[in-house]
Amino acid sequence: MRAPVAYDDSLEKLRSDEEAVRAGLRKSFRKIVTATHRDLGHASRGVHAKSHALLDGMLHVRSGLPPELAQGLFAKPGSYRITARLSAIPGDPLRDAVSGPRGFALKIHDVPGELLEDAQGIAVQDFLFANGPAFGAPHAGAFLTMLRLLALTTDKAEGAKALLSRSLRLIQRGLARFARRSAALDALGGFAPTHPLGDRFHSQVPSRYGDYVAKFDLVPESESFRRLTGRHIDIDHDPIAVRRAVGRVLAQEGGSISLRVQLCRDLATQPVENAQIAWSEETSPFQCVASLDFPPQIGWSEEKSRQIDDSLSFSPWHGLVAHRPLGNIMRARRMAYPFSAQLRGRLNGCPMRLLPERSSS
Repeated sequence: MRAPVAYDDSLEKLRSDEEAVRAGLRKSFRKIVTATHRDLGHASRGVHAKSHALLDGMLHVRSGLPPELAQGLFAKPGSYRITARLSAIPGDPLRDAVSGPRGFALKIHDVPGELLEDAQGIAVQDFLFANGPAFGAPHAGAFLTMLRLLALTTDKAEGAKALLSRSLRLIQRGLARFARRSAALDALGGFAPTHPLGDRFHSQVPSRYGDYVAKFDLVPESESFRRLTGRHIDIDHDPIAVRRAVGRVLAQEGGSISLRVQLCRDLATQPVENAQIAWSEETSPFQCVASLDFPPQIGWSEEKSRQIDDSLSFSPWHGLVAHRPLGNIMRARRMAYPFSAQLRGRLNGCPMRLLPERSSS
């Protein structure tokens, strides 16, 4: 196996359109957030509006990691409080019958080390994940084109979206027989309604990993979660079927998830700037560096939603210099995420926090 690529500032290559794209993202996020606020009386996130689970737990960094993995937050064994948010990806809170990929936002509390400026002096490390090994667009300009289309359909034709989703799921089931599932059809509503606690999640885009560069993923670790992999949820008759299914498992058993790292070992096939390319696991396999433990708990409640959905901001730029986000998509997120958070906070009259209040359940 090749040695990991050393981190260097020169790995990033700026595009000439980045400022114009940022302006376009602001406009689209404003349209989505204000539309949901107008129609529902409550502003949601510009993406990942609907939460399926809001969780408290602990992250345990493994001992005995080799030097190339013992980097940044993972340099020494330790345990940290975590907050996690499992969500649907669209910017309006659709019924679960509109089936798309899911997101998993992880917030690690009280981390040691030098912080990025955006962390505002608060010792926190956020990592963001979604289903699928690669981002749906190679760069933020292409993502903006997709977001503009989504903005046009925000808060419109939910019933038609559910019917389309059911049709696309049937098409995807047929394609799966030939190992040809379409990521584009997944994003449009054809995502298989699997149990999210059994799903695999990917960071999709890279970050600095101390002396190196890496992507991350999450995979079920405990038997309580592993047995859910591939299990389908009936989403067509209950608008919050996923939330209920997740809540049953969490209330009865809880479980654990492995946090793994994939080091960049070949810039030619594992690029930093093209987010649509999945890094080969043959070239660089994922290796476990920590476990996320979630004790039995209430998976979702109105109080948790007020504390986390309404008041908490997640961003990969909330974190350590050792895990600085990299690439065009991450640079766009540095502007887009705080813009969306501040807008919904202003509309809802609710200030944003980087860490939840200690009194939250």
